[in-house]
Amino acid sequence: MTLNLYNKSVIALVICSFLLILSCKDNKKVAANDEPIAHEIAEEPFFKLSLAQWSLHRTFNDEGVSPFKFAEMAKAHGFEGLEYVNQIYENQIEALGIDTVIDSLMVMSQLHNMSNVLIMVDGEGDLADPSEKVRDQAVENHKKWIDAAQKLGCHSIRVNTFGTNDPELWLPSVVDGLKKLSEYAATKNINVLCENHGWLSSDAAKLVEAINQVNMENCGTLPDFGNWCVKRKEGAKWGECEEVYSDKYEGIKMMLPAAKAVSAKSYDFDEEGNETTLDYPRILKLVKDAGYTGFIGVEYEGKRLSEKEGILATKALLLKAASGLQ
Repeated sequence: MTLNLYNKSVIALVICSFLLILSCKDNKKVAANDEPIAHEIAEEPFFKLSLAQWSLHRTFNDEGVSPFKFAEMAKAHGFEGLEYVNQIYENQIEALGIDTVIDSLMVMSQLHNMSNVLIMVDGEGDLADPSEKVRDQAVENHKKWIDAAQKLGCHSIRVNTFGTNDPELWLPSVVDGLKKLSEYAATKNINVLCENHGWLSSDAAKLVEAINQVNMENCGTLPDFGNWCVKRKEGAKWGECEEVYSDKYEGIKMMLPAAKAVSAKSYDFDEEGNETTLDYPRILKLVKDAGYTGFIGVEYEGKRLSEKEGILATKALLLKAASGLQ
């Protein structure tokens, strides 16, 4: 046991040292090639800017760029907060172990003076499954990410609430799953956040009802500007959408009172830099009127622009829309 712990410590030290050297070596290159676009804003926005790692999922998953460079890249794009995606680190966790991965991410975030905001958790089971045995296993699976969030200094994890599309089965199931996970998270001072992320979680009224029934301070919402598909073809979690929530702006408004994070989804932009499917000024007014002043995470999901172009376009639109409210 002592030898195993020693070996893990050595591995973590070697990985962190390598990342530090690599980052210092590449700093000038990143600054030169990825210089963020400057925007003249009369006043600071009412929120802080974080980058959702999913905005770079093709860069990490398809192009082979190390996800340990996330902090460096987000810093170069002009962000101050990091929103991690657990599934992007699957290979690294398998090879190095979760403790070494989290230690390395902490080193990189500190090196680049970035705030660790939250971890988006996928693939750890359905917290709203009608089977209590399945739900309980999902709760156990999520606990390591609660621990990881605490270690990184994040305030939250984002969870999914798939399991069933039957509202009568879903409500008591999701309340039970969220309450059990939130009780553990409370011991670590971590929030459990539900995003409108498909199925019944994208029915804002039902999601808010579930959060209210959990009735715990650390169980809240993460309103996403997009993600309003409540039913997909053949009952799939992802894929072709068959039914969209009736009013996404009212949905965001309903979710905001319990919001502890906000996601600025974007898909594409017109010639004036406006999102083609989402009224950003209208949404930001809702966010501001709700008194939210935390991080807003940029999450570009489009395909026409490159990931870098989409990230910077979303950031620019957020700042422009915010300046129009002040």
